[in-house]
Amino acid sequence: MITIFNRKELFLTYDMKKQSEIRTILQNHKIDYHVNVKNVYSRSPLGGAPRGRTETPGVDLSRTYEYKIYVRKEDYERAVYLLKSIR
Repeated sequence: MITIFNRKELFLTYDMKKQSEIRTILQNHKIDYHVNVKNVYSRSPLGGAPRGRTETPGVDLSRTYEYKIYVRKEDYERAVYLLKSIR
């Protein structure tokens, strides 16, 4: 089980296809992972103003979601090695 105490951030991307590729590689090599997904244009969790709006001209809608991928600290080096093939 991956917890906040035993994990390390492996990758941050806004690309859904890239995060899918990374997850597939980790799954194929039996490395546990956790993905945090955040809508960067959603309202603030404290109820303040929105961070942005999808109808705003010039907003890149392909970058709406932020994907943070975490692995256990002891799997980090191995995962980095495996991901060098896709960068």
